[in-house]
Amino acid sequence: MKVELQHLTKVFQRGFKAVDDLSFSFSSGEVVGFVGPNGAGKTTTMRMLATLDVPDSGDILLDGKSILDNPDIAHRAIGFMPDDLPDRADTTVEEYLDFFGRAYSLRGKALREALDGVEEFTGLTSFRDKTLRQLSKGMKQRVSLARALVHDPQVIVMDEPANGLDPRARIELRELVRALAENGKALLISSHILSELEEMCTTSVIIERGKRLSTEFADETAWIRLRFRGEGGEAVLAKLLEMPGIKEAEVAGPGFRVCIDAGDESAEQLAKELFTRGLAPIHFASEAGRLEDVFMHVTKGALA
Repeated sequence: MKVELQHLTKVFQRGFKAVDDLSFSFSSGEVVGFVGPNGAGKTTTMRMLATLDVPDSGDILLDGKSILDNPDIAHRAIGFMPDDLPDRADTTVEEYLDFFGRAYSLRGKALREALDGVEEFTGLTSFRDKTLRQLSKGMKQRVSLARALVHDPQVIVMDEPANGLDPRARIELRELVRALAENGKALLISSHILSELEEMCTTSVIIERGKRLSTEFADETAWIRLRFRGEGGEAVLAKLLEMPGIKEAEVAGPGFRVCIDAGDESAEQLAKELFTRGLAPIHFASEAGRLEDVFMHVTKGALA
């Protein structure tokens, strides 16, 4: 399934544009990281995709069909995982999921199979009789995900799913996301934990003040990790900063990170230049993780 957000705009009181002419698309099997500072418009965009808010202009298409003209398309195809879960002492996990299953018109055997399926997938089978208030933060996130999956949607929208999770729960969340993508689901995930997103996502969309920001430079540069034996950090860093082809350089743990033009030719030239200047690295490797660098490069931290 292909999801297309076309020129979405949402204006709130006093003319504040929470979302401003926003466009992007993603498809089945893709995991898109949705990134931006607080107040950037991420949750508003997700709520419009889930039909909880209506844009002032623009459109959202699922396989070419507008969900604004026919919201029932979205209700069947999209599962929305919000960033919180009701803290109720009178509702069990099973009752909560049963309610949403019935809201999606599941009955009888189909409902039972759906509940069993999502409870097993999210690891909730042994927790089905516990109340929502008895659950840890990690288990509440699992219930919220199970609620989004109960009607077997093709598109899953997750708002801050890793918020407040301990390291084990974050690892388990990543495994669930990967399994969903492998099963052909299209996923849009917002998070402030960029390292987590980078390990889950196939691509990312960065917004600020409701607008999508260009990240073209990220495809034009590459970061290289270097380590040397013997010399002090400041002395080596000074030599690196003087070298042609190095755009940025910084101390990173026991070694250094340098930014160069993307491509094997640039990496090869860097290696030759290092040896020419008497800097023989004992470690030389490209660094895949660049989302934090991209985010810091393109955003300004503006809220309005």
